[in-house]
Amino acid sequence: MIRIGMNWFALTATAICMSACTMKSAPPAIPGRPASMGFIGDTADVTTPVKGGVVLIGGGGNVDGAFQWMIDRSGGGDVVVLTASGNSGYNHDIDSLGKVNSVETLNITSRELANNDTVAYIIRHAEMLFIAGGDQSRYMQQWRGTKVNDAINYLLNEKKVPVGGTSAGCAILSGFYYSGEGGSAVSDSVLANPYDTLVKVYNNDFLHAPYLSSVISDQHYLKRGREGRHVTFMSRIIADDNVFPRGIAPDEKTAVCIDENGVAKVFGVSKAYFILSDSLKKPELCEKGKPLQWNHGGEALKVYEIPATATGNGSFRLSDFDAASASGGTWYWWWVENGQLKKKAI
Repeated sequence: MIRIGMNWFALTATAICMSACTMKSAPPAIPGRPASMGFIGDTADVTTPVKGGVVLIGGGGNVDGAFQWMIDRSGGGDVVVLTASGNSGYNHDIDSLGKVNSVETLNITSRELANNDTVAYIIRHAEMLFIAGGDQSRYMQQWRGTKVNDAINYLLNEKKVPVGGTSAGCAILSGFYYSGEGGSAVSDSVLANPYDTLVKVYNNDFLHAPYLSSVISDQHYLKRGREGRHVTFMSRIIADDNVFPRGIAPDEKTAVCIDENGVAKVFGVSKAYFILSDSLKKPELCEKGKPLQWNHGGEALKVYEIPATATGNGSFRLSDFDAASASGGTWYWWWVENGQLKKKAI
C-alpha cells in the first residue's frame, strides 16, 4: 500500500462525497482508497530502483518465474494489481514469490473509478503493475481514455517499471489488440470469414508498451487452438490499416518477458510464438464472406516457436524482429489455403 498525506486524502474524500451526491450510480469505495480490495505489506510509500519490462502471459494459471522477473525489476517496491472482476488473489500470490514493500489490488469497474484522482495516484506510485485476466472489452470500455489509462502509460514509458498482464490483461498490452466485444472469435469461423462480426481489432488507441506498437498478441494459444484467429486478425490489420503487423502469442501458463532493450525470453511450461508478416506477401484474398487466402507458395508467414522453461528460455529481439538474432527455438512457415491454416518446419 502507498501512504498519501492526510490533507490530500481529506480533499479527495470531499470530492468523492460531492461526486456521490450528484451521481446516484457512484460506485462504493473503501474510505480514502476507492477501488481497493485490500493490501498486504507496509503502508509507507517507498522509492526503489526499477528496470522497465513488459510481461505477456497466456492465461490459464500463474507463471512464477515471470512474477519473480518482475519483482526483481521492481526493486522490491510497491506492487499494484488491476482488475475489473473483483478477484484479489494476486495479492497473496505475488507477495509469496519475492520481497516487496506492498501489494494492492484495485477493482476498477467503471469510468468514474477510472477517472478518480486517488486511483490514478496509487497506480502512478507503483514500482510494478500487473493487469489480471477477465474480459478485455470491459478494460477497453471502462479504462480507455481515462486517468487510469494515462497512469498505466506513464508507468510504461516515463517511470519505466515492469508491467505485465495475463489473458485479457495481456491482450490490451499490445498496440493492436482484439477487443473480444460480443463474444470470443473462433479460428475456424473467422478463417472462413475474416469479416465475421466478432473480429474487432483496434489500432494503438489504448496502452503504449515499448516495442509493441506494431504487435497484436493472442493468448490461451495452443490450448484453445487460436493460431487461426490470430492470423486472421493480422490479415485484417493489413487489409484495414495498411500495416504489416507482428504477432506474439504465449500459450497457457507461459510468459513472454521483454526487457528494457526489447529482448524477449519465454518462461513457464508450454510455448510462445513470434510471427513475422512480410510487406511483399499481402493476403491474396481477405474479403467479407469469403475464406481467407494467404498462401504465397506455403511461405506467407515466418513463425518462431520458443519452448518455455521455469527460468526462461530462448531469445527474440523485438526492437527489429530480426530473424537472424533469434535463438532457442524453431522456425516454421505458416500459410492459409481456402480458410485452412497450414504449417511446416523450415
